[in-house]
Amino acid sequence: MRYRLDVVAPTALDAVKSAGGWIYDRVMAGWDVTVLLGNDDDLRPLQILGAETLDLESVLATWESRPHPQTVAVAAEYFERDPRVLAHVRKALDQGATEVTLWGESVPAELDHDVDSAQHYLSAAARAFKARALAAANDSAANSVGGTETFRCGMLASVAADLVPAS
Repeated sequence: MRYRLDVVAPTALDAVKSAGGWIYDRVMAGWDVTVLLGNDDDLRPLQILGAETLDLESVLATWESRPHPQTVAVAAEYFERDPRVLAHVRKALDQGATEVTLWGESVPAELDHDVDSAQHYLSAAARAFKARALAAANDSAANSVGGTETFRCGMLASVAADLVPAS
């Protein structure tokens, strides 16, 4: 069995900037990583990281019949855009079988008590591939990829040994 990570992001660039190193490291660890996008972005930056992509709308329509991932990562701003995303995240947190990882500033108050700060320390390869993906998206951050990515995470005691509590 391969582990699965589904990433919900408004744009490919947002996924790369916020979680690109983590995405790459999970792919290299043998995970199936799928980024679910709400628009028709240039997918090349995500392909550089090794992620597959799907249209978010089609996935939301078939969410219950889709195999459940071990981890779902969501850009917190998506909760305001689509209440279905918040409903699925809330359900995953309540069931406790799926790790939920969030990034961004607008975490809804109702989820705030269920998630704690966590960090992913990027491998050297992840930093290099994230920089290349950012460059492919013509983003100026390509020259300054840091060594960590910060998230809010629920259910830390899971298969996600690559996320550690932030101090």
